[in-house]
Amino acid sequence: MLRLGLCCLFAREPIRFRRTTGACVMRMDRADALARLSSLCLTNAKALLSALEYCAGHGIGDFRVNSQILPLRTHPQAGYRVDELPDARRIVDTFRRCGRYARDHDLRLTFHPDQFVLLSSPRPEVTRSSIAELKYQAEVAEWVHADVINIHAGGGYGDKPAALARLGKALTRLPERVRKRLTLENDERVYTPRDLLPLCRSEQVPLVYDVHHHRCLPDGYSVARATDLALATWNREPLFHVSSPKDGWRKPRPNRHHDYINPRDFPGEWLDRDCTVEVEAKAKELAVLRLARYLRKRGAGGVACGV
Repeated sequence: MLRLGLCCLFAREPIRFRRTTGACVMRMDRADALARLSSLCLTNAKALLSALEYCAGHGIGDFRVNSQILPLRTHPQAGYRVDELPDARRIVDTFRRCGRYARDHDLRLTFHPDQFVLLSSPRPEVTRSSIAELKYQAEVAEWVHADVINIHAGGGYGDKPAALARLGKALTRLPERVRKRLTLENDERVYTPRDLLPLCRSEQVPLVYDVHHHRCLPDGYSVARATDLALATWNREPLFHVSSPKDGWRKPRPNRHHDYINPRDFPGEWLDRDCTVEVEAKAKELAVLRLARYLRKRGAGGVACGV
């Protein structure tokens, strides 16, 4: 079964996740700041449940959880422990309710931390903050039964083999609840599937194959070959990403995402696969549902999406 996924936000549905800034919170005294953060976290937990209900009602089989679902959780000055929040118990209970709902409705949840998570960085303080962020997201992932925390390999820093060696070393510092969910994704600037696959194999880290990134930064592998090699790294349902260039492939900056998916950009090699494909498109749920309709017309009867 091909499962299509929605990433983080909605274009038309009135489901919103709330955020704040460190500067705003730090202007408050600590008690008021924690009360404010507690309210935002509880609101986001309830919004996540609404998002899952929408997905279940529209046949969308996967939802990527926003990295700021607990706003400023690891901020160096405004950060907090969940048990410091006035509504801590209600917050955790609501997230756990999301996890039960996802399990009961066969919904997959994933996380994709922000770009500042860099396990390959030569700066120890960046690695420390990255690990702290991964620990936080793994905590929420446990509550909601998410099985993926997907990251990019980061920068090359002038020496990609050395950077990947640092990444491999950082993996040994991750707690089990992070490590068992961690995946690596090829990007459009530095690391191709060919670059990452040796590390994925040696460290048993699944590769999230992003076909758009691969087309922007080719490495000699065909889409079919990269797909097969990525599939071989998974010990659970594989996860792929698809998107289309905003201005087409012949214009500058093809890495920018379009509102929708051009059907020609969806790999035929993924049809009839048992996998999740997250749709990275600006039109969000509208793009997912449009792609599902196209795939059904194309004859991909095993698409778990669309009503």
